[in-house]
Amino acid sequence: MAVTSEAETSAPLVAVVSGGASGIGAAAAAALADRGVQVAALDLNPDQVAAPAVGFACDVADDASVRRAVTEVAEHFGRIDILVNNAGIAAQGDVCDNDDDEWHRVLDVNVLGMVRLTRAALPYLRKSPAAAIVNTCSVFALIGLPKRILYSTSKGAVHSLTLAMAADHVREGIRVNAVAPGAVDTPWIARMLAKSADPEAERAALDERHPMGRLARPEEVGEAIAYLATPASSSVTGTILPVDGGLNRLRLR
Repeated sequence: MAVTSEAETSAPLVAVVSGGASGIGAAAAAALADRGVQVAALDLNPDQVAAPAVGFACDVADDASVRRAVTEVAEHFGRIDILVNNAGIAAQGDVCDNDDDEWHRVLDVNVLGMVRLTRAALPYLRKSPAAAIVNTCSVFALIGLPKRILYSTSKGAVHSLTLAMAADHVREGIRVNAVAPGAVDTPWIARMLAKSADPEAERAALDERHPMGRLARPEEVGEAIAYLATPASSSVTGTILPVDGGLNRLRLR
């Protein structure tokens, strides 16, 4: 575990959030900023990052892009304490509906993207007095839902990745956790519903699937990420926190 000075301990923490320009990533960036954390939001569209987060261009599917972005963040802020591996893409269909190229594309972003970013950030995290990694997993990793096999597989890998990373780095003082949202009311969900024959009926069915009767809001997932990322959860590691309106565990009549 790194030995740190009083100045290092009292200085504002710095977080890197991938996919930080929209959806869950933007909500996590805002929640962390509300807690006094300085936020670097990595995104394909860094100009769309909302202040006070600072946008940096990054493609998590490109190792050179990832390493360049992490170096730029460290040079800009002087440190990295928190990594939020949030960038990801969706996929629909059963086992026959996606070709090999699509499987490689989704796994490359959703799984290897987290590997690349963690690998690049670890040298900085090892120097932090409050190092934490939070991965965005999904309730789809915990339950079986139809027509989500590729996405579910990618998030199942994130589930295992989180636990293995937590075991590898706990003695270095680096906590590793994940959030597992259900369906979240993001622009991606709106686009998916718009493609259906009856968007209103599909939305009602999606709401009804969740025991709380509604989708999670991005801000709710962002708050959970901020909790796991900051010293408020200093004894929590190796945890997959569902933020899913009860979908994972509750079975209502």
